[in-house]
Amino acid sequence: EDLTGDGAPEGPTLGPDFWQTAKVVHPDGGKERLTVRFDRDIVDWFRAQGRGYQTRMNAVLRAYVEAKKS
Repeated sequence: EDLTGDGAPEGPTLGPDFWQTAKVVHPDGGKERLTVRFDRDIVDWFRAQGRGYQTRMNAVLRAYVEAKKS
């Protein structure tokens, strides 16, 4: 499937309200790529949640760290 140039699929139509509630998000740039090992059932569960599962795993780890700091 050609996703470049004129062959790119049409994106969703954004209504006039979109820009009223849109939030600007700036990447923090603080991510590091590394290799880790997790139990397979843990990875399977997060993957089953769909796209963005690594971000959710990061959020869970961050919540744990923040809880331990306080």
